[in-house]
Amino acid sequence: MKNALEDLKHNKPPDFVGVATEAQLTSLPRYARLPINHCNLPAAILGGLSFNRSPVPLQLDGVAQFHHGLFALMDKLELAPQRAEAFTLHMNASFYLTQPEQAGYVANTRHRRQKADYLRMLRGWSFDADGREGAALKGWVESRFGLLPRHHAGPIRDFSGEAYRRYLELRAAALYGSNALEAQFDLLYTYSQYELARLYPGQSHLTLYRGVNRLDDYETLAKLDKRRRVVLLNNLNSFSSCRERADEFGDYLLTAFVPLSKIFCYTSLLPGMLKGESEYAVIGGVYEVNLATY
Repeated sequence: MKNALEDLKHNKPPDFVGVATEAQLTSLPRYARLPINHCNLPAAILGGLSFNRSPVPLQLDGVAQFHHGLFALMDKLELAPQRAEAFTLHMNASFYLTQPEQAGYVANTRHRRQKADYLRMLRGWSFDADGREGAALKGWVESRFGLLPRHHAGPIRDFSGEAYRRYLELRAAALYGSNALEAQFDLLYTYSQYELARLYPGQSHLTLYRGVNRLDDYETLAKLDKRRRVVLLNNLNSFSSCRERADEFGDYLLTAFVPLSKIFCYTSLLPGMLKGESEYAVIGGVYEVNLATY
């Protein structure tokens, strides 16, 4: 336990000991994943503990290649605010976010979704992860990474049940009549990965925190000792880089070593994107977490 705590201080993943089975260490359970995705690794691998120990970059199919001009430009920009401005301009131009009529918007249409862009979706998810915007983002993770949601306004265990059906309805409503929202999320994730690589050269993980009230809401796959568990997280989760901030959201504090490649986006990536000062949107799967109570 002492070694694990030392690793916490030095921002390194601790050794995984006491895991129930080798299969549990290696891959994501079948019931939490799709057989296909749009990523360079299958969900069975990228969602498992082995990946979290030794992560590699995750690449969405064709995104970096399609937007290669943007990333070539950003290579020449030294300051993060300059790159953020270049990204925003490119996003607006690629998806006509400031000219919705160019993307087919008609003023007298019944469903006015011209403002349903990536920023509005992220702010909505940050305010209510179980709303329509949250369903759209969890649906994007499901599609791109093959990780099925485990919770949306209630646990999702039966994929023919009411909870999953309601999630699908909200996801469809969020995407209907919008301007290629999932493609916008693709570009945002790829840009986030670009910035994280520049911000943390040579680093593979960040220590992040999540405050929770009910541990029973989390699927525990193994208890390593009194303070360490192997849990299956929802496919998209809110974490904080500030321990004190995370403490405000629950009686229990989960500490996780999150691979940089599993960070969808974070507060300082773009001004005003998320409500918290240190919020991170983290792609889920199986994680080892340290548990503290207050």
